[in-house]
Amino acid sequence: MLNSPLKMRVSIYNNQRRLKLDSAAIRQLAVALAELARARQPGEPPWREVTVYLLDNAGIVPVNQAVMRHAEATDVITQRYEPLPGEPAGLIGEIFVNVERACRAAPRRRGWSADRELALYLAHGIDHLTGADDRAPAGRARMRRRELAWLRKLSLTPLFRTDNIKR
Repeated sequence: MLNSPLKMRVSIYNNQRRLKLDSAAIRQLAVALAELARARQPGEPPWREVTVYLLDNAGIVPVNQAVMRHAEATDVITQRYEPLPGEPAGLIGEIFVNVERACRAAPRRRGWSADRELALYLAHGIDHLTGADDRAPAGRARMRRRELAWLRKLSLTPLFRTDNIKR
């Protein structure tokens, strides 16, 4: 982690019930990723609040429909908000993460665990909060390189608390 910890509130809401997760580990990972992401935003106001919603396929569909106008499951959706007039400066963001998709996608990657896939989704959401854009192939490639570099810098602890997840 970086030397000056962020004074940011991170809230975790587990809105899926099928998979057991370690909310404290997810919160710790979100803070560590935010610290790494802030390094690419010198001069920007501090991050104030990030809320992470842990969802399944059924739970992320209405979010995807409302935000992106896509009526299907996806891996992660990010929303960034500017403070209201009179509020302190700083980033306010929401990250909607599909935990079920992380479990199903991980086995398709050689040597990749569900923990790592979920961490990648969280890194991707944090990267979007910095303003990174993946609509074009070049932007998508830059984001993936940065997110994987962040994950290599961190000691990933288990995020899932279940024996039926391949590690």
